[in-house]
Amino acid sequence: MTQKLTILFDLDGTLIDTAPDLMNAHNHVMKKFGYETRSTDEIRNLVGKGAESMIGRSMWNQAKKELKQIDDKEIKSQMVKEFIDFYGKNIAKESKLIKGVNEFLVWCKKNNISMAVCTNKTEHLAVDLLKQIKIYDFFEYVAGYNTFEYCKPDPRHLTSVVEILQGDVKKTIMIGDSETDAESAKAANIPFILVEGGYTDKNPDEIYHNYLVKDFIDLEKLVLPYIN
Repeated sequence: MTQKLTILFDLDGTLIDTAPDLMNAHNHVMKKFGYETRSTDEIRNLVGKGAESMIGRSMWNQAKKELKQIDDKEIKSQMVKEFIDFYGKNIAKESKLIKGVNEFLVWCKKNNISMAVCTNKTEHLAVDLLKQIKIYDFFEYVAGYNTFEYCKPDPRHLTSVVEILQGDVKKTIMIGDSETDAESAKAANIPFILVEGGYTDKNPDEIYHNYLVKDFIDLEKLVLPYIN
């Protein structure tokens, strides 16, 4: 029996452009706690390592401007909770699929490809978003930052999911949009497809990748050789 191909997907900035809703949640929290708000483009550069990291990095950026350090863990924890609560209630107001995603997922399903999501979003939020955007049923597994005791860029975030799917790391592809995805794929020795314009402040040539694509249009041509 031929081993099925497994494709692992990042979520934010890869499958779905979530920046507008993340920005709204982020700015809601910042206003409430007395910090500066951010633009959508700035949010794209903060996303990728989870809510706590995004809030922390945003606070730290302002702290540097004010030449003081913010180290109140309790306030940070309150901000993260507020962010998750607000975002969870407004998770798919403006978020939309990246171009070509739905067609690519349909093609993968028809070609018996196993698919899973590996995201640094909280698992229940990732599941809820996928359901609201109506692509949840394409995936056999969804692993968030809190699913295991580790998350990207730790390669085990990817390899554990492959193991759960009874796949083979040697017959797996990772698709993502940031250095966090790239580092985990590289460490796992999994071919990596980088989606341009993602949630990172780095240029594509600064991020490890095997292939670079603008979106999911005609992505089948890249994946097809890996099926057989």
